[in-house]
Amino acid sequence: MKFKVVLEPAEEGGYVVYVPSLPGCISEGNTREEALMNIKEAIELYLEPTEKLVIGKSAEIAEVAV
Repeated sequence: MKFKVVLEPAEEGGYVVYVPSLPGCISEGNTREEALMNIKEAIELYLEPTEKLVIGKSAEIAEVAV
């Protein structure tokens, strides 16, 4: 899978990088290369399935096709 990421220079130096298509998926690095390496790891963790799905007792799960 490929994702577009946004790299922005940080005020204190280095870079902040985030993935617009994955809300909250953000990382940083001292260099451009380090920031890209770190965001790759962040994306992998973001996409990793959770072990347990926690839902309320009155909730239900459904699937929809788009």
